[in-house]
Amino acid sequence: MSDIFLRVAFAIYVIASAGLLFYGLNAYVLIFLFGKRAKATQGRQLKIEAEWNKNHPSGKTDDLPKITTQIPLYNEFNVAERCIRAVAAFDYPADLHQIQILDDSNDETCELVDRVAAELREKGIWIDVFRREIRHGYKAGALSDAMPEAHGEFIAIFDSDFVPEPDFLRRLLPHFIDEETGLVQARWGHLNTKESLLTRAQSVGIDGHFAIEQTARSANHLFLNFNGTAGIWRRKAMEDAGGWAADTLTEDLDLSYRAQLKGWHMEYVPHVMVPAELPETYSAFKSQQFRWAKGSIQTAIKLLPTVFRSEERPFAKFQSIFHLCHYFAHPLMFTVAMLALPALKFLSKDVQTSWLILIAGPLLAATIGPSILYVISQHYLYPDSWKKRILLLPALVLVGFGICISNTRAVLEAILGIKSGFVRTPKRGSKVTKSYNPVASVIPILEIAAALYCILSVYIYYRHGSYGIIPFLTLYIGGFGLVGISSLREQIHAGGKS
Repeated sequence: MSDIFLRVAFAIYVIASAGLLFYGLNAYVLIFLFGKRAKATQGRQLKIEAEWNKNHPSGKTDDLPKITTQIPLYNEFNVAERCIRAVAAFDYPADLHQIQILDDSNDETCELVDRVAAELREKGIWIDVFRREIRHGYKAGALSDAMPEAHGEFIAIFDSDFVPEPDFLRRLLPHFIDEETGLVQARWGHLNTKESLLTRAQSVGIDGHFAIEQTARSANHLFLNFNGTAGIWRRKAMEDAGGWAADTLTEDLDLSYRAQLKGWHMEYVPHVMVPAELPETYSAFKSQQFRWAKGSIQTAIKLLPTVFRSEERPFAKFQSIFHLCHYFAHPLMFTVAMLALPALKFLSKDVQTSWLILIAGPLLAATIGPSILYVISQHYLYPDSWKKRILLLPALVLVGFGICISNTRAVLEAILGIKSGFVRTPKRGSKVTKSYNPVASVIPILEIAAALYCILSVYIYYRHGSYGIIPFLTLYIGGFGLVGISSLREQIHAGGKS
């Protein structure tokens, strides 16, 4: 390798490590913001709910608003009926609650939906099935196309793998007491946490986002995102923001920001939990993360210039970078892994201590900061079992390292403007009735190759007598190996059929 190449590689390595440092440190910022206002915010929200329920006893319907609940579907045979029946069981006047099933399916899900809808109509449930000839715009297109036939002043949305409780509407509606509130979002829970090591690890990661990050953002009036499901929109806010758009893969994040830039407030209510299924295969999990990663960066490219031209507080603008560009951490992680070996030339035994701190510090902060956030989330949500649950942190860390190649591809596609369709994350339901197999991909081979490369890097570092970075490279080996081998095994088992 030429000396110029090594110097350039080392410079990129240091820059990537510094970028990870910022991501790691921001975890501490969110923890601080959570601790500052979470308790007071929950007290205020519970007081609002109590007052609203006092003024709206069961049976009183005089001043209740009309609500439309939308359930967008695409080939969700395993979970569609469960979600539809849960929404039909809402404790809300039947004549004020319209259920819209937005069915873009092209398999036997259509017959299932029609049968369940007909049965519920006979019981007096107001339920409409909305279908389109052309599935343009995917989920965003379905939500947009169905709006003219939605009769509600408020629009609740559920993905098909969610199972809300009967009192969902009555618990979230009180928080629209402020006319400037455009969205009220509930927390995600988990139906299948114990299914596998992967689902257990995901549950901790999801809890960190919903318990700490979303609470911190909402309570401190920072930009908040609608998570695409388990929330209620004020229709006026949606229309004021320009409605649904299909130019990103995260239409929910996009609409959330546009509404807030118009002055609408987003309220997050973490004590209202709606359980949902976690992806049970590595292929499904990577597909979900790919969509979120690519869509987030697409939204960042689309809206960050507008955010910075807005009159929002400088701190809110600064946090919006971390919020929208969160998945950019994965290309930085991948860069550090791939350039660790070329960087060895500058990490000799007699290298100055300050350089070691500069190199190792960012990696340590990037790993420990989010981990502390996850620990706090488990203590907050599960005070009686949090110590047992944090034993899952190593698995979460490995999975996080392991998916960085797939998510790096997602980020690069977003930056380069490469278009891709909305890929549904297959769910199992209470039992597997229909299998939705993963699409064959070369990514698992690349992940396994990256694991082998990191093994080589560890060996060379060990022979060189430079041990400081070996623990971090070991995480990459475990992550790439776990995710790559598991994904490849799933593809082979499924025969690579879509």
